[in-house]
Amino acid sequence: MSFNIERNGKKRVVIVGGGFGGLRLARGLKKSGFQIILIDRNNYHQFPPLIYQIATAGLNPSSISFPFRKIFEDREDYFFRMAELRAVYPADNLIQTSIGKIDYDYLILANGTTTNFFSNKNIEEAAIPMKTVTEAMGLRNSLLSSYERSVTCSSEKERDELLNIVIVGGGPSGVEIAGAVAEMRRYVLPKDYPDMDVSRMHIHLIQGDARLLPGMNEQSSQRALEFLRKMNVEIRLNTFVTDYADHEVIMNDGARIPSRNFIWVGGVIANPVTGLPEECFGRGRRILVDEYNRVKGQKNIFAIGDIAYMDADPAYPKGHPQMAQPAIQQGALLARNIRAWENNGEAAPFRYKDLGCMATIGKNKAVANIGGFIFGGFFAWLLWMGVHLMSILGVRNKLFVFLDWVWSYFTYDRSNRMILKARPSQEMNDLERRLQENHWGDIAPEERSQV
Repeated sequence: MSFNIERNGKKRVVIVGGGFGGLRLARGLKKSGFQIILIDRNNYHQFPPLIYQIATAGLNPSSISFPFRKIFEDREDYFFRMAELRAVYPADNLIQTSIGKIDYDYLILANGTTTNFFSNKNIEEAAIPMKTVTEAMGLRNSLLSSYERSVTCSSEKERDELLNIVIVGGGPSGVEIAGAVAEMRRYVLPKDYPDMDVSRMHIHLIQGDARLLPGMNEQSSQRALEFLRKMNVEIRLNTFVTDYADHEVIMNDGARIPSRNFIWVGGVIANPVTGLPEECFGRGRRILVDEYNRVKGQKNIFAIGDIAYMDADPAYPKGHPQMAQPAIQQGALLARNIRAWENNGEAAPFRYKDLGCMATIGKNKAVANIGGFIFGGFFAWLLWMGVHLMSILGVRNKLFVFLDWVWSYFTYDRSNRMILKARPSQEMNDLERRLQENHWGDIAPEERSQV
């Protein structure tokens, strides 16, 4: 395979990753005179803050996903390729991907993070992550299948395992999925499964920190804790999951919870980037960058978003939070800086402007820290809805999400409760397998040892 993109005399900007940062950068380079190539393993941009609603049947996947080719359909010299990064060759201004190699004038790494299982293979094999739309669909299938099997199984032990939901991680994702499952237990399951004893369904939220939502202030953390406890979510603080065996989640205090729905949102780690010198990497495998998001020691390679670690911002000496806003702001500024460098202008250093953070726990329940103010309850929930609705790409997507929310608000119903399992054709399975096996593509064996 090959990129099949010819040089046209314009400088080439290659962006790896179409998340918040990469997409904002690509859009910021409109009419810049560059040839823009965006590479992503998926052919769509996804909206991670609402992924938990896919997992709990609140939204359709298409409502929070938007095809890259649709975004760039009216852009000249914009190209998209669905591929995965394999290696970077800084000395040759070249990258190797799953579909071949391509050279660049500017390379921007915006390929984000993946779920961190802290090198525990048992947990990695058994737990269900919730980082992408695909993973959320897998989690939705797992939850719905468990409900179906729980009313047909003959063993009480197996029924308890199917109805125990264990969520590891008390950040926004963990709090939001716990609240959504609790609402499903209260409003949806009694109607869908009248023969199910929902009192046997237990939702466990396990957090290694002393409080939930450690990235927010203590008042918001306490309020989230109270909301969840009123929803009968069983919360364990200062507790770590150490293993999973025989359908049981094992904790550091020796306690065990039988469960076949083991959800892991307990942290992230940067996606690996092969080929950069070892001194380019910091904590959590993040790439060290200067105040212009330039990878340390490199001239034309940049990193933005969750994968970047910038300690040059005085207000954030330990790096910026791995959230959407730093990525968006870095992408926007880097687009302006690249334009400036090409026109002999002066580039601006990055300074993060904290716009606040928020989390929703369920209907009429949310917490928000914005501009030094603390909100909770119904008003925070309205803020959360408004901010997320406006952030979704596309008028159609905004409309569909809004209509789904309105329907759920007044009916307590979620209409997306189908168990859908994709079955690709054998030809496409074989093609994807060959791409995965052909890890090095056309990189010669003697060059591989340099990576």
